[in-house]
Amino acid sequence: MPILSTLDTLRFENTFARLPEAFFARVSPTPMARPHLVSVNPDAAALLDLDMAEAARPDFPLYFSGHRRLPGSDPIAMIYSGHQFGHYVSRLGDGRAILLGEVRNADGEKWDLHLKGAGLTPFSRDDDGRAVLRSAIREYLCGEAMHGLGIPTTRALCLIGSEEPVVRDQVETGATLVRMAPSHVRFGSFEIFYYRRQHEHLKTLADYVIDHHFPEAGDGPDRYARWLNEAAARTGRLIAAWQAVGFAHGV
Repeated sequence: MPILSTLDTLRFENTFARLPEAFFARVSPTPMARPHLVSVNPDAAALLDLDMAEAARPDFPLYFSGHRRLPGSDPIAMIYSGHQFGHYVSRLGDGRAILLGEVRNADGEKWDLHLKGAGLTPFSRDDDGRAVLRSAIREYLCGEAMHGLGIPTTRALCLIGSEEPVVRDQVETGATLVRMAPSHVRFGSFEIFYYRRQHEHLKTLADYVIDHHFPEAGDGPDRYARWLNEAAARTGRLIAAWQAVGFAHGV
């Protein structure tokens, strides 16, 4: 039985935040008005060795709504590019999400804590940086359903609601979703440096991903081909699993 952590003793490592700042922007979450806890996921908390009693703390919502910083965290917004609505967008990035940091559990597993709806970042463009409760609930439930079906997905640690008005097609209330994954590096994290012809950054990122997430690729010049083959195979299996349950994702 692992020794359980409190919010003050989570074992942050923050390896991505130690990369050159070409890969991210340092930014803190914007406080959300009058936050309150909507739901907390005991299965996800167990992955962090987080004591579920922490969720009963009156200040628990403050740590996941921009009011307080988790000790040891190092918040950043990641940069990437990609395709939206059939067109390549050269600079996207975390426009309403912030990587709070990476937590290592007693089994040696590393989990990103990623705060969606965290407020404005340098990559927000014309958006407000917020999420609404309606869509945050949908992502929380869909992610946990996919996990229950055995399909690799992000996990939801907790959902924080608020009284902050957020305008979409109508006025809704703002929310933050704390999602977890072994990594939030995307295909677009590589695309942006490929199209910019910044090949040194491509190599730095590839080495980081292999060292931290694909150590079985080994060393030597062939490690990149071995990693690419494994990533392609995993992606193919993931998309097949999506199609098997009728899930579609993308814009």
